[in-house]
Parts: sequence; C-alpha cells; structure tokens
Amino acid sequence: MLTSLPKSFRVNLPKVVLLLVLSGIVCLGALPGYVSGGQWRWTTPPKVAALNNLNTLKKDGIEIPSWQTIEKQVTSIGDHNWMRQDIQDATQTKATVLFFPQARSVDQPQVEWVDLDGSQNWKTDSHRQIQTQSITVEFLRAWTPTQTYAVMRWYAWENGGHPAPIQWFIRDRIAQWQNRRAAWVAVSVILPIEPLEDIEPSRSKLESLVQTVQSTLTNQVLRSN
Repeated sequence: MLTSLPKSFRVNLPKVVLLLVLSGIVCLGALPGYVSGGQWRWTTPPKVAALNNLNTLKKDGIEIPSWQTIEKQVTSIGDHNWMRQDIQDATQTKATVLFFPQARSVDQPQVEWVDLDGSQNWKTDSHRQIQTQSITVEFLRAWTPTQTYAVMRWYAWENGGHPAPIQWFIRDRIAQWQNRRAAWVAVSVILPIEPLEDIEPSRSKLESLVQTVQSTLTNQVLRSN
C-alpha cells in the first residue's frame, strides 16, 4: 500500500505519524488538568498544602541534623525577607544557610539568586551545575574584598530540586494534574574558604550539608500530607 502513495507523501508520512503521536500524548497528559466544571485546573490551581510549614520556616528556621545553629535571624535581601542560619558542626566548621520559602500559593521562583548576589556585593565565578542525590545544585565561588565562599544553591521541592525556575514550573504543572502543588524554597548554602581558593576541595563537605538540608526540608517542611 505504501508504494502506491505519492512520493512526497511517503517521505512526510513518518513526520505525520510522529506529530499525531505527540499530539495524543499532549492531549492525554492535559486531560487530568481539565475538571468537570469546564475549567483548566491551572486557571484556578489548588492551594499549596505546605504553606503553614513554609511560613514557620521563614520565622523560625529548622534544626539541621549534625549541625548546631549558632545564630538565626530574618534578614532583608532584595525586596524580601530570608531566614539566615549560621551553623557549625562537631569539627567547628562554620557555614551559613539562607532560606527563602514560598509565601503564597501564587508565588513562583523569580530572581532570588540575582537579589542574593547583589545584597552581598559578591563577585562570582566557577559556576556549574552538579547532581547530588535527588537534586541538581548550582556550585560556584563568590567573594568580596575580604572573604571568599564556596556556594551551592537550588530551589528545593519535595524529593527534588534544581537552580533553574523552569524545572520547578514543570514539576508544579505535573503536580496540578494530580490536584497537588509543588511547594518550593530557595536555598543557598555558603561555606567560607581561604581567599580566592579553588572550590573543588570544599565540594564534598558542601554536598553532605546540602543533602542533609534537602532531606530535612522534605521531611519537615515540603511534604504535602
């Protein structure tokens, strides 16, 4: 049968089939987002179930296993208030963790990293993304005239995270199809290092702390039930 079709149609047939398959997948994926009232779910998205936990995090911070909180305070960064926790472990290694939690169901990640860099008067380099367990973080070096830091930062959501807002957006749309939301927290973990030192020797220490922070957020703050 195929050989009886015009040559131009035979050439384009695979593309037509692929287009039909992709269209079917999109339609099937969209159906759960359409409700009986005739409204697309994301026009009136469900509320974020973890908002109370997120508000508590912004006011009180969290206890981070194996690390002692030396000081915590609400600090202004850009146009928003962040929770800052200065911590240390049993080896007297000091670090800072900054949290900016979602405040309302309509809030989306925006320019948190720009605000953070500007507020600290940081210069930065050595930017790269690395995978650590269930999350992807941005790993970079930041410095001022008097201090240098190794930094890892990401948007945390339940059982995952990524420094790019679009990755949260995709997870949130998927969650809305299931009548849920993907609550988020902007997190920056900051480790002081020697002036202009390479950040690679600090990677293992930072990754361990990042994984602890992520698991604590998932268990205590971000879970929707």
